[in-house]
Amino acid sequence: MQNDWITTPITAGLLRGALDLERTERGVLPHRLPARARAQCADPQLVMAESQPTGVRLAFRTRATAVELDALRTSRVFRGAPPRPDGVYDLLLDGRLTAQAGVSGGDTITVDLATGAAEHRPGPPGTVRFTGLPDRVKDVEIWLPHNETTELIALRTNAAVEPVPDRGRPVWLHHGSSISHGSDAASPTTTWPARAAALAGVELINLGLRGSALLDPFTARAIRDTPADLISLKLGINVVNADLMRLRAFGPAVHGFLDTVRDGHPDTPLLVVSPIYCPIHEDTPGPGAFDLDALREGRVRFRATGDPAERAAGKLTLTVIRQELARIVAQRSAEDPNLHYLDGLGLYGEADFAEFPLPDLLHPDAATHLRIGDRFAALAFGADGPFSGSRTVTG
Repeated sequence: MQNDWITTPITAGLLRGALDLERTERGVLPHRLPARARAQCADPQLVMAESQPTGVRLAFRTRATAVELDALRTSRVFRGAPPRPDGVYDLLLDGRLTAQAGVSGGDTITVDLATGAAEHRPGPPGTVRFTGLPDRVKDVEIWLPHNETTELIALRTNAAVEPVPDRGRPVWLHHGSSISHGSDAASPTTTWPARAAALAGVELINLGLRGSALLDPFTARAIRDTPADLISLKLGINVVNADLMRLRAFGPAVHGFLDTVRDGHPDTPLLVVSPIYCPIHEDTPGPGAFDLDALREGRVRFRATGDPAERAAGKLTLTVIRQELARIVAQRSAEDPNLHYLDGLGLYGEADFAEFPLPDLLHPDAATHLRIGDRFAALAFGADGPFSGSRTVTG
């Protein structure tokens, strides 16, 4: 096949997993929250998180043997901490991981963890190349890096491209914290939600928002307004490590979040998932903070700065969160038979921590993401799970 390049406009029809597509001077920027939601909160942590395209992928059908994607990445460097790995692009052909690549250049934001000051340094776009693909009609997916804001500039192939036809697979929308976002997963298709979605044979929309699963009303409205066949909400860890609210506020906030989701999805299977095991916050309230002694040694570790005695005044811990979420779901499920609860300790508990410790005491490593994804697929999509009606588990 000749290498006569065809440039195809990158439109919403070629993207999956994004709720909005912003036109920029050079291309398009996928967003995982709609513009109306973004306009209601300018928090830098949220701005960063929702623009990192975890779960977002280009999907098209083509006979091309070569694919190029021009992109501008925004990577973050944390002064005093070990360098974070570069973002990875995963290439899937007919659903199978076939190749991985990265992109050079890009913008860099350097953050001082001690002061919070950030410095932005612009850089040039780069190109991701996949060559030697089989000369046949195939479905191609390019999963974008889960940990880098990615502006898409141009898609080139040496054969025509068309959208992948609807396969009729259920759409699973998941919302959670940095752990759902992907934290230290090895690549975008090995975050635990992507792993679970592949095993279950469903289309993933990942609204994991690093540091920003805070029961925000605009997030609930985004979920309400997004078509989905299955919804899961993994709640709690960010509320604790941000020390955002007390027990008095937490319960009504959860009820309000669920009410809003139910306004748009009155009968959709809805699964509330409590936090996985995290030793620093099991019985110690937040806020969470960087361990400065570890940073001086070039390591990233987190610690809880609260006092366990403060629980009496309503400060939240993960133990309290799990009890409250189980209570709320039990109360509501009497009138809402499609509402379910999953204890996060069933995904990763104290025994798992002994075998696969959280390297920074907060986030799972790459191997643990796979374990959590396997367990979620079994517990949620398995024969006795709340999503069993959509069960097409493959492993």
